[in-house]
Amino acid sequence: MTYDELHFKIPKESPDYPENSAFIIQQIISILDYQTRHGDNKIILNTNLKRGLPLENINKIAGPMIEAWAGEVFAGIRDNLNNEYALINVEAQERLGMADIILQFRKGDRVLTGNIDVKATADDIPGSGKSPNITSFSRIRSAYVADPDFMFIILSIKHQVYSEINPATHLMDGIMEIVGYHAYDLKYLGESDILYNPALGTGQIQVKDIHYVSYQQRNVWEMCQLLDQKFLHSSRKTFEDFYREAKRNKWLLD
Repeated sequence: MTYDELHFKIPKESPDYPENSAFIIQQIISILDYQTRHGDNKIILNTNLKRGLPLENINKIAGPMIEAWAGEVFAGIRDNLNNEYALINVEAQERLGMADIILQFRKGDRVLTGNIDVKATADDIPGSGKSPNITSFSRIRSAYVADPDFMFIILSIKHQVYSEINPATHLMDGIMEIVGYHAYDLKYLGESDILYNPALGTGQIQVKDIHYVSYQQRNVWEMCQLLDQKFLHSSRKTFEDFYREAKRNKWLLD
């Protein structure tokens, strides 16, 4: 048996999926632009360290801090029931969930859902967060089959960290400042930008360089096929491995 002989469940997305994906990404960027314009783009860490934060290791705690900041930003917008971004719901996800935050927007008479994966990178540390793990191969492949309109958005947030003397305490405050951000629909990343790392479990989907990505329009079934080929072309995975995953996750017709 070969890949081409398998009888797959073929997901079909809604005709307006590309428009809806662009809408959610635009709303996310507009919200972050608003925060930056109003100076609410800093996380201030009050410590009793006289020399400030150890900047060489700050990337180890940056991810959870940036993720928490983003969650609070979106929740603050949602709490204004008449907000201009049509954001109606924000849900923080469990630590090991596929997404970090789920955002729901109203567009006309529909509610659109974006699953947001927040990735923090240090603007002043070369290579920081350059090729992050995004999600597991089987998890994202199954999500696209279960919901052909499943929207997985990578939110890349750049930060810089520096220290300032607190005039009240005369100690050093650590300041984590958001200096840049981009949002991408995983489905539309260029083929060469999507990597497969077989090291963990069924393998991890990675972005080659989160700071520089290309775009390629494709539908959900084309995305599933691309993921399959990334798996099958790995030197550590076999067709038998793939077939076992396909059966276990119900990607095939009975």
